[in-house]
Amino acid sequence: MKLIVGLGNPGLEYEKTRHNVGFMLLDYITNNAEFKPNKKFNALEYEDTVNDEKVIYIKPLTFMNNSGEAVLKYLNFYKLQPTDILIVQDDLDMDIGRFKLMFNHGDGGHNGIKNIIHNLQSREFLRLKIGISKANINTRDYVLGKFGKDDLKMLDETFLKLKNIVSDYLMLNRDLLIGKYNVREKEENK
Repeated sequence: MKLIVGLGNPGLEYEKTRHNVGFMLLDYITNNAEFKPNKKFNALEYEDTVNDEKVIYIKPLTFMNNSGEAVLKYLNFYKLQPTDILIVQDDLDMDIGRFKLMFNHGDGGHNGIKNIIHNLQSREFLRLKIGISKANINTRDYVLGKFGKDDLKMLDETFLKLKNIVSDYLMLNRDLLIGKYNVREKEENK
């Protein structure tokens, strides 16, 4: 079984904000499937089966900075290891359209990741970092700001690539996946 976690904040006021790019990608790759509330785990979830393996996509409802609480509940209930998780997060230090897969790294200043590491007592999970660009303005206001029209168009193009990454995540081992896409990302951005 695999758990794919999109990070974001719940509520209409946060829809299409930069910090919610994890929620947005999950909507994209599930073709806007209906995520059902799981009150026990404080998350929205969508279940699927891919190649006879159960996959649960979740959007924690704990708000970004407490995402680890919901993730830990899923890990404990399903007896998963951190290595069974893919976390989809925004990255303020990468331009829109850029992405990177990472495994066993620090939080990089991302409070949602910091909380997941704290709750799991582990950094041994795969992360898909999606660039949201960095502006020389207040970080909090920027990440909670909505994407512009041009940015949304670029994200749609990026999401097409990221959908392939998530699909391959369910098929390839971690090292092959990281090698395949991080190398391609570097080559495409030369």
